[in-house]
Amino acid sequence: MSQQGYVAAPPYSQSQSGMGLPTPHYGHYGDQSHAGPAPGVTKPAGPVGAAAPGGMFPQGPPPPGPHQFGQNPPQRFPGPAPVSSAAASYSPYASAAQPPYPAPTPSVVQLGGQLTTMHISTCGSGMAPPSQAPPGSLLAPSFPGPPRPPQPSILQPGSRVPPPPPTAVNGPGVPALPPPAHRQDGLPGPAPPNAQFQPPPGQSLGTGYAPQPAANYGAQMPGAQLSYPGGFPSGPAQMAGPPPPQKKLDPDSIPSPIQVIENDRASRAGQVYLTGTRGQVPPLVTTDCVVQDQGNASPRYIRCTAYCFPCTSDMAKQAQIPLAAVITPFATIPSNETPLYLVNHGETGPVRCNRCKAYMCPFMQFTEGGRRYQCGFCSCVSEVPPFYFQHLDHVGRRLDHYEKPELSLGSYEYVATLDYCKKNKPPNPPAFIFMIDVSYSNIKNGLVKLICEELKTVLEKLPREEQQETSAIRVGFITYNKVLHFFNVKSNLAQPQMMVVTDVGEVFVPLLDGFLVNYQESQSVIHNLLDQIPEMFADSNENETVFAPVVQAGMEALKAADCPGKLFIFHSSLPTAEAPGKLRNRDDRKLINTDKEKILFQPQTNVYDSLAKECVAHGCCVTLFLFPSQYVDVASLGLVPQLTGGTLYKYSNFQIHLDSQQFLNDLRNDIEKKIGFDAIMRVRTSTGFRATDFFGGIFMNNTTDVEMAAIDCDKAVTVEFKHDDKLGEDTGALIQCAVLYTTISGQRRLRIHNLGLNCSSQLADVYKSCETDALINFFAKSAYRAVLHQPLKVIREILVNQTAHMLACYRKNCASPSAASQLILPDSMKVLPVYMNCLLKSCVLLSRPDTSIDERAHQRQLLMSMGVADSQLLFYPQLLPLHTVDVGGTALPGAVRCSESRLAEDGVFLLADGLHMFLWLGASSPAELIQGLFSVPSLAHVNTEMTSLPEVGNPYSQTLRTIMSIIQQKRPYSMKLVIVKQREQAEMVFRQFLVEDKGLHGGSSYVDFLCCVHKEICQLLN
Repeated sequence: MSQQGYVAAPPYSQSQSGMGLPTPHYGHYGDQSHAGPAPGVTKPAGPVGAAAPGGMFPQGPPPPGPHQFGQNPPQRFPGPAPVSSAAASYSPYASAAQPPYPAPTPSVVQLGGQLTTMHISTCGSGMAPPSQAPPGSLLAPSFPGPPRPPQPSILQPGSRVPPPPPTAVNGPGVPALPPPAHRQDGLPGPAPPNAQFQPPPGQSLGTGYAPQPAANYGAQMPGAQLSYPGGFPSGPAQMAGPPPPQKKLDPDSIPSPIQVIENDRASRAGQVYLTGTRGQVPPLVTTDCVVQDQGNASPRYIRCTAYCFPCTSDMAKQAQIPLAAVITPFATIPSNETPLYLVNHGETGPVRCNRCKAYMCPFMQFTEGGRRYQCGFCSCVSEVPPFYFQHLDHVGRRLDHYEKPELSLGSYEYVATLDYCKKNKPPNPPAFIFMIDVSYSNIKNGLVKLICEELKTVLEKLPREEQQETSAIRVGFITYNKVLHFFNVKSNLAQPQMMVVTDVGEVFVPLLDGFLVNYQESQSVIHNLLDQIPEMFADSNENETVFAPVVQAGMEALKAADCPGKLFIFHSSLPTAEAPGKLRNRDDRKLINTDKEKILFQPQTNVYDSLAKECVAHGCCVTLFLFPSQYVDVASLGLVPQLTGGTLYKYSNFQIHLDSQQFLNDLRNDIEKKIGFDAIMRVRTSTGFRATDFFGGIFMNNTTDVEMAAIDCDKAVTVEFKHDDKLGEDTGALIQCAVLYTTISGQRRLRIHNLGLNCSSQLADVYKSCETDALINFFAKSAYRAVLHQPLKVIREILVNQTAHMLACYRKNCASPSAASQLILPDSMKVLPVYMNCLLKSCVLLSRPDTSIDERAHQRQLLMSMGVADSQLLFYPQLLPLHTVDVGGTALPGAVRCSESRLAEDGVFLLADGLHMFLWLGASSPAELIQGLFSVPSLAHVNTEMTSLPEVGNPYSQTLRTIMSIIQQKRPYSMKLVIVKQREQAEMVFRQFLVEDKGLHGGSSYVDFLCCVHKEICQLLN
């Protein structure tokens, strides 16, 4: 038996046996080891993507693409160009921009004509001929038709008429989608959950599938099948004659992210998720549940791209599914879940394996009556230390198994001994240093006054341990423009004292005693200083600033005080003053869409890279609040926050009356969040595989130690694994992540997370265990890192290719035979194409005229340290119809798909992606709703300049404010509200976030991209 996912097929193709998929390279863009074609592979004479003789790809390495022989660096794997994309067909104001994907090969041009007969299906675990499929499982949407793949050599009987020539570059453009059918409850949008995907009686939907025998295939599997006009071939007569007329596509017939999210919520929301079973797939990040640790780390800490690893590297190369884990070691745990236990073994410290140094965990096996234990990672047998000895029960388990967190739980902490401390002495509590740019513009626009006023409030909320009355964190203050001003705020002073450092080339700290102080003790002097700073520089007309010396000064101050810490820098302009790290304006739009575009993402000078390394070595984390009114070179300035585990917050064209709330929320959250300092992370694995690559706000001096000046609750590190031997199905694949860090009170601790995964020699099991949200996190980080070295066009090609490879391998090895042109998606990956298309259209990989290079560099840096939940929302925003909400209730309205076809003229919609929030008002929005939200008589009176809703004391307003705060409270960045009226100019920006539609400035629609992927799969299979 086999599991099938979505199937799409023209009626004229048939499957072919013996087609080998090329072995791809994956995991590294630009890895020099993949620089040229493998030995024995010759340069193809024909066009890229043409089938090898006999309709088969050569076994082994893939045929090299043109970019492998040109100047472009090598990549994951070569392949034909992805689909090109024209300006949006639905847009009244689309500009003719350069298409984001390369020009299509002739075969891609046929793409549109072929979708007419494509059908997609997802299936459960049973098999039945299509004719026996349960009622309601066959939908008949109409697709504008997939491309004809290269024809098999054995033709089916009956005459064939070629499709009419396509009318546009991309085949026939996808017609505008019809308005959504209104449901009985008045909500425009998709049908209610489970309307599309009806499983057969007594069968669950997509429950998985058994390994498939070598031959003996059954018939087509039941499930929701999207049959395109023509359906299954019933005989030669069906193939004769001209193609059927093209009808409009029913958008509900292709896999919906909203449906997948709703289905998962319906089956798993509100339940207790027990982590005791190895290799089980957790609920999606969008599903709220209670996690109970029973020996494997909570998915809040670790999520994997697959929870079942292939047993051999050959299988891994064949499937091309990246094997990776997204680790958020300090993730926030809800109040209804147990916080981590702290284990203290006194001066002896944690018990560890003698050979691989793994920490005691549930994967250790005790033997010889409890006197020895075998390491689950390296199989080494070690003596149990006398203090740790305990007898075993009748099943070989220690009698104190459930009393020791390290034996029964997946996550816990150890108190570290002096051996784990620098210079073998306990660390000092960390310090926060606030550094304010007091140049002319910041004084004049009131920013300096705003910061000083707010600091009085936030200093009262410095983080502290639960048992502490006051925070152990010390604070210091520096102001700067072209020179630096240090302040002595010692508690016994009547007035703060200022010391000026003018030598910015060789920065030194002019005072030690009185610079870093306890806030409670020096409160009056500090308040005095914060009142004086705006007046002190009120007459300054200095507009030039420095930046690198500011970071250097903060780091030197922490170094002198022998403590880790965090710099909060409030900066607003390009540092043009003569000093190390001086930058020039290089905002050159002529480089966009050229091979030199990557330069714009690279730092201008290596000063910031070496400065960041020095900061990490001294436990100095940098968080930067940027207030630019023009280009500030985020690619250079943002490198220090990124590599030191800090955050870059950016407020372009900051206006006090509009943007201060967003900034103040970010500042408060950042100061109060859970954080560990001076951290080193190591990921250990059981034999057979190892961690090979790391992505995140990290620095690495060697191949194993991930160093972070600080790590907070929102920062994630993505780790890629590769085989170095076979994995056993019995033992599975074990991962242990250990983070050594300093707490906010100055205690050295070890935080341990353990996770056991399954292993299988059946590819079907691997596909069944995949998690699309984690896959997209991995692909985005690897692509965003590659933009520093490779042309964006090449990166987009690689992403399209790898998507096709993963799906083609599933099709070839796990799905039952069917027409070669059917598009079959595994159940776990049915929304991979839509998410991948969102990544391809992101502003980092696809330039837009309205997006500055600073904005693109900023988004790139933010994503590099994002966890799975944040990257999921960033690529597929939440779109909520507010006009359907139950006024007075607290439940969020059901989300709808991100497409213009889901908007209703008489509706009000809220869109959020974690960085932006839009309130879209339809032209015919109900007057009572507008009055309730804005307290104005009609839509025309709504002021779109406002960035927060007015406090109107009525149920409409309160409900919307509640919804907005629920969406905001889970997100690390404060989202500024933008109000958009239908058919006004601001709607152009809003429409960039409707990710299922064609981009206004290029980028395929979801439907077009599905065709493109289908085309690639057909080429790989033929």
